[in-house]
Amino acid sequence: MAQAGDPPLIDPRRGDAEDDLSSPKQRSLLAIAGSLLAEISLPKLFFAWVFSIVLPALLLGLAPLVATAWLLKLSTTAAQMTGLGAAFVLMAVVAAGWFGWQPLLRIAERNFWSLNALAIQPGYAFCREGLRYVTERMLRTDASAATRARMRAISSAVAAIVLSAVAIGIAVAVWPASRWIGTGADLLDVRGLILPTLANAVVVVCAYLAAASLVWGFADALMDQPINLGAFDAASSGPAWRIAHLSDIHLVGDQYGFRIESGRRGPRGNGRFTRILDRIEAIHRTNPLDLVLISGDMTDAGIATEWAAFLDAVKQHPALAERMLILPGNHDLNIVDRLNPARLDLPFSPIKRLRQMRTLSAIAAIQGHRVRVVDQSSGKLDRTLAQALEPHRARIAEFADTGSVRLSAGLGRLWDDQFPLILPPLQTNGLGVAILNSNAETHFSFTNALGMVSVEQTRRLAAAVERFPQAHWIIALHHHLVEYPMSVAKFSERIGTALINGSWFIRKLRSLAPRAIVMHGHRHIDWIGACGKLKIVSAPSPVMGATDEAPTYFHIHTLTAGPGGQVCLLAPERVDIAGADAAD
Repeated sequence: MAQAGDPPLIDPRRGDAEDDLSSPKQRSLLAIAGSLLAEISLPKLFFAWVFSIVLPALLLGLAPLVATAWLLKLSTTAAQMTGLGAAFVLMAVVAAGWFGWQPLLRIAERNFWSLNALAIQPGYAFCREGLRYVTERMLRTDASAATRARMRAISSAVAAIVLSAVAIGIAVAVWPASRWIGTGADLLDVRGLILPTLANAVVVVCAYLAAASLVWGFADALMDQPINLGAFDAASSGPAWRIAHLSDIHLVGDQYGFRIESGRRGPRGNGRFTRILDRIEAIHRTNPLDLVLISGDMTDAGIATEWAAFLDAVKQHPALAERMLILPGNHDLNIVDRLNPARLDLPFSPIKRLRQMRTLSAIAAIQGHRVRVVDQSSGKLDRTLAQALEPHRARIAEFADTGSVRLSAGLGRLWDDQFPLILPPLQTNGLGVAILNSNAETHFSFTNALGMVSVEQTRRLAAAVERFPQAHWIIALHHHLVEYPMSVAKFSERIGTALINGSWFIRKLRSLAPRAIVMHGHRHIDWIGACGKLKIVSAPSPVMGATDEAPTYFHIHTLTAGPGGQVCLLAPERVDIAGADAAD
């Protein structure tokens, strides 16, 4: 008979197999995919597929038929015009076209770029990284960095040629089913329009992919390839800034909770983050810091209790909170259900918007009065984030309370319009920080890690930076720009995590490179390197991948203003965090 005080047969504080259900560190992706197929909601999958792929394809394919039907009607009316009544008919047709073509063009453009983000660019990235992975597996282990860089470049060009050929083949095969000239009668035959509109969309997408993949591939082949940083800079006499760089804290909402990715191989609860903040504050008292940057994934699944735990922890350290900057990670935004990777968010679901508003609220609470929003038309930095959000405060609060679909739609642009957030430099040659949202739009936990920096965000970044031509910059985002030159055991570690358009973004940063440093997280690994003159710093996670007892670490980086306006990166200071037993 069990006695009072006997230990339980299963210690619930240690977790069990259920805590590993979604952990790629504990289970293979094949096993997780098998669970996904068993658990997935087929009605939700159908609706998500229709709204994300089929409907955009139909609208894109229908656009040329509608446009040509209008042109045909216009030309026919003009040819038959004989009197005042016909003239009025012609004017009505012209007016309808004049006011209708712009919305039609916007619809076609929006759905084209939706398909581009969902399928075209990821397809190219998958093909490119697949070839690179195979090539690197064939290289000798002692191959030089130059050899590896050359093979990465060649793989990009080969991937472009292969993908372009495949796209052309598909377009040629589908072309007979396409139709590019429509009439009014055609538009009334809804059933007869389905096949040609889908065929039109396939031809348009494949034609774009055939050309774009060649442009992307050869641009990737000719760009500066990522290499390990050869040497750190020497200290200069110019201004210097000390930055504690953290990332991927993955706070959970309960004392004994395990993280999604690490499962039981990771720490329980949030005690390690508390010790990290205590250690940073002790360092700050003896050698002051300028910034504490957390580059995303503050939470494990973006739920309210996790954000509460984060804000409560930061509140205990007001001196650090005054210097802290945070930015959104994929776990803050894109985890639909932390225990079920098969669960889907429908495109119009308000829950994803709710995760965005939680994140935006936390960002505003930490740095809302210090960072500024870039005006979309002028590029000015007239408003702080707090000022930009003030007119929307009541709607955000009501939406958080009700989860209304109507309010969700009304807040649709609010999230995207805030990025990049800019912490302006205090002096002419001071240090500014550009905070980006690098998370791609996904509605599926299994694809939560995809990253993309939008064209609009990049344009606003360029406009903001131009206003401070002598300043130095930290470009802070969550995702890594490209896959780095390091060996990986599995292909799954190379795909679905880096920015889909990272090579393009690096090229956009080329002119800023001498006076900017990119800082990010996401990979949980420690890597410092460069693409040409652009230095890149990847933060290790001081939490993920370590059990309670294992030590972890993070870095404090020192940046200085160097000669010629360049920003110098000094050797980092490593800060070790003891395991739970050692700390106790």
